[in-house]
Amino acid sequence: MEQGFALWANPSSPHAEGRKARSLLEDARERLKAALGWEGEVVVTSGASEAAAMALDHAQAGARLVSATEHDCLIQAAPDAEKLPVRPDGALDLEMLTEAVQRERPLVAVQQINSETGNRQDLSVIGGIVRHAGGLLLADCAQSAGKFSLPDCDMAIVSAHKFGGPIGIGALLVKDLALLKPSGGQERGYRRGTENLPGVLGMLAALEACDDPCVAPEVLEPLNALAHECRNLGGTWLPDRLLAPTPYICAIAMPKMSATAQVMRFDMAGIAVSQGSACSSGTMKTSRILEAMQIEPAIAANTIRVSFGWTTTREEVERFCEVWIDMASRK
Repeated sequence: MEQGFALWANPSSPHAEGRKARSLLEDARERLKAALGWEGEVVVTSGASEAAAMALDHAQAGARLVSATEHDCLIQAAPDAEKLPVRPDGALDLEMLTEAVQRERPLVAVQQINSETGNRQDLSVIGGIVRHAGGLLLADCAQSAGKFSLPDCDMAIVSAHKFGGPIGIGALLVKDLALLKPSGGQERGYRRGTENLPGVLGMLAALEACDDPCVAPEVLEPLNALAHECRNLGGTWLPDRLLAPTPYICAIAMPKMSATAQVMRFDMAGIAVSQGSACSSGTMKTSRILEAMQIEPAIAANTIRVSFGWTTTREEVERFCEVWIDMASRK
């Protein structure tokens, strides 16, 4: 990012400084594609929300179909989209999907990894159903890029701060720019606004530095004992119910204490957790994601979301487990 600030000029300007910035931007674009294993195009955005809106607003497709457990930014970007139901294990209902895609070139949006439960969708199977019907698959990879390989899809959403990059930068990956209607003067006519060169370079640096796995197994090892204690104390360890849980996002229901109270008590203990996704946690409402999964209301009301990243230490995980058990054990 320091390099980007030092060499910054408007990459869309034709003068010498602008051409230098453009050269740096295009080099970063190619390296981003290589780091992600993406063979299509990259349209730089201000983050996942803008990428989602761009795809849902400007895709050259017909009906919009969005899974019921999608992130709020996708639901809000396509308020009239048909909601695709999920099963109680968090997986998309494939029978309902097969029926729903029987229309002219639908655009189907599905999260690769759910931001509240950590459940991983089988996008290879989902993509096959969508392509067989002649539709397009939009994969929300905000929670998975830099951690898992990108799925075979027509468009994908990525967000830099989810893999250690700066805030305010992301991208919409597009297999072919012909899939999008042009919507602005910059980014080859697909986005309005001066390109954020320092942000792009920060996103690239973070992505190229990503380790696999993003969180070492030994860091998360204390969660195994917590899961056992949670079950013994009458709580609900949501990964037990998921078809394909991932290790770094976990939903846990504590017995006899609301999620709202837990968030406040954990905060007083110096531990940051969420009730629902971060963008909606300030509302302190019961998660619509858990409702879509048919989680019992009493359990959903007591469920918090805990996520672990590349900076998380084993000591921090141990501290969280200790505080959770202490809170759950109180009469």
